[in-house]
Amino acid sequence: MIKKLIKRVFGKSAKVKSVGAAQVIPFEAHAVDRDGISFGARRVTDGLQAAGFQAYVVGGAVRDLLLNKHPKDFDVATNATPEEVRRVFRRARIIGRRFRLVHVIFGEETVEVSTFRRAIDAEDAQTDEHGRILRDNEFGDQEQDAARRDFTANALFYDPSTQEIFDYHNGYGDIRANTLRMIGDPEVRYREDPVRMLRAVRLSAKLGMKLDPATAAPIAKLKELLSNVPEARLFDEMLKLLLSGHAMECIKKLHEMELHHGMLPMLDVILEQPMGEKFVMSALQNTDQRIADEKPTSPAFLFAALLWHEVLATWKLKQDAGEKAVAVLHFAMDEVLERQRAQLAIPRRYDTVMKELWVLQPRFEQRSGQRPLRLLALPRFRAAFDFMLLRCQSGEADVELGEWWEEFQHANDDRRAAMLMPDTGAPKKRRRRSKKSTSSAVQSELPID
Repeated sequence: MIKKLIKRVFGKSAKVKSVGAAQVIPFEAHAVDRDGISFGARRVTDGLQAAGFQAYVVGGAVRDLLLNKHPKDFDVATNATPEEVRRVFRRARIIGRRFRLVHVIFGEETVEVSTFRRAIDAEDAQTDEHGRILRDNEFGDQEQDAARRDFTANALFYDPSTQEIFDYHNGYGDIRANTLRMIGDPEVRYREDPVRMLRAVRLSAKLGMKLDPATAAPIAKLKELLSNVPEARLFDEMLKLLLSGHAMECIKKLHEMELHHGMLPMLDVILEQPMGEKFVMSALQNTDQRIADEKPTSPAFLFAALLWHEVLATWKLKQDAGEKAVAVLHFAMDEVLERQRAQLAIPRRYDTVMKELWVLQPRFEQRSGQRPLRLLALPRFRAAFDFMLLRCQSGEADVELGEWWEEFQHANDDRRAAMLMPDTGAPKKRRRRSKKSTSSAVQSELPID
């Protein structure tokens, strides 16, 4: 199939040869130049090959280069063991216990090097009652390593020295056909690792590739298996999805395939509320744009946005019951975070930022006296202001409020003084001073002999 495709596009000059079970695609066909590989990855493959080992750039980097996208990082696969890799490179360290890898460091670049792995035979595999593999760390050869990868598009091996691509599962043809296809039986592969269902959705949205029908079919039946995945792994996958630069499309696909249950259990409730859906989509669009503009993004900010309307709903319920607004806001924040944490292990290190963003929102309504200046001086003001602007965009807050704060923060002192609104609050009662304190005050004012 690959040979026919290449001959049709490039003619007979681009010859595809076979090496074992692999189709070897020449540079004339794929046009991925060695110069497109990072400096560190080239140094690693050159160094390992010079030491007598096989070494290839693998996975998403090869896929992205074929799709004319810039890879986020470059991983290398080799037949050298982690100890052998470490002996070749001076600045290298072995990481991981269950799945040992080597990080080779070149200045600011870190290249992740993995030893070829093989899939464990079904009778020898350690799995749970649902078929999820619990232990998978057996070394193998290149063909076995390709077979244990998830999608055909991720099972390509690029040799920078020859500029050839080794393809065992028609991944090159699937990329050219814009199709994301699972290697092997999709149902078995999803049972081995249910997170692959989420990866299928994320990569499909991120790469703009259509899911192969056979790859998509079992997801509806097996989605409940996600409840057996450790919370930390679910969080990591959710973070990749939200920070993929295509979060809006990912969330839509998750919703269409009903995979959002168990990831962000409250997301389906939020998306059923017109105001909530508009706010969440604005937050996702804002994050996607920041990633496209290569600006920094904050997971805490994004999770604060996704959970904001649940905090609002809980806060309102408590206020309607007659409780004080400030006190019950803190109660609502804690309740929502604990409820969410039972499903998705959002690390507690994000709690402080999320709570600050939430608790500062009512303070934007206070535009009199010294309150605006005190708010402006807070370290978290800018993030809270951006959060408030999302509320304005979604119609939850008045657009005029956002415009006022935009001008106020950039105005000079005279203009700020003119912009402050009259303080219409009830005058504060002056505390009565005790006789003792009054006597002390009087004594302090007496002349000293």
